[in-house]
Amino acid sequence: MKIITLNLNGIRSAARKGLYPWLESQNADFVCLQELKAHAKDLADDIRAPKNYLGYFSYAIKKGYSGVGIYSRLKPNKVTTILDIPEIDDEGRYIELEFDSLIIISVYLPSGSSGDERQAFKYKVLEKIIKIFELKIKQGKNIIVCGDFNIAHHEIDLKNYKGNRKNSGFLPAERAWLTNLFDNVGYNDVYRNLYPEHSDEAYTWWSNRGQAWLKNVGWRIDYQIANSSFAAKALTGDIYKETRFSDHAPLIINYSD
Repeated sequence: MKIITLNLNGIRSAARKGLYPWLESQNADFVCLQELKAHAKDLADDIRAPKNYLGYFSYAIKKGYSGVGIYSRLKPNKVTTILDIPEIDDEGRYIELEFDSLIIISVYLPSGSSGDERQAFKYKVLEKIIKIFELKIKQGKNIIVCGDFNIAHHEIDLKNYKGNRKNSGFLPAERAWLTNLFDNVGYNDVYRNLYPEHSDEAYTWWSNRGQAWLKNVGWRIDYQIANSSFAAKALTGDIYKETRFSDHAPLIINYSD
């Protein structure tokens, strides 16, 4: 099984940059998308449902903002886009596909970099969504959560960790939230399990400021996290950097069937 996750920074923009021919060449089973920056009416048929895929989406109320989706080769038993949590639902930050023995989720957690108000909003979302993650893992199915978490966990996960200790995305409380997710709730950081010492090769996002991409001043903030038994099925992981579809890079994990 092959799963890809990618923050698009605009689905139509990524399409213009060649995303869909590349996706066809990848032959993935699931593709999790974040930051659509679009609504249903904005999507052409070949974006809504690319060749060999069914497309499922959750859109933000605000135009041209946020939104998540999943492309799946199989029709799910159930699709969930509403959690009855306004902070998440109104901004289109969660979608879940449920199958007989698998739950796959695409999530886009907020950034707090624009100021104190959004950082407080981010903490509120983290507090509420971890309860959802706790409930899901207790269902006893294999579960994989893919997405942009907007948090780098350890110093190895960003280039300039010393200069970012007081910045959103690397604050102690955010990092502790991830530690709790992994150590106590029961999820595994699949890429880091596979490659515990990769640093420079593992960044998934680069600021558009300065020459961050050229200098590889990046952050690893995109994840695939899973319950222990599913995470153990991971065979290989890759961060695709040959073509830029976004300010993020696709995270690709291959799992045994």
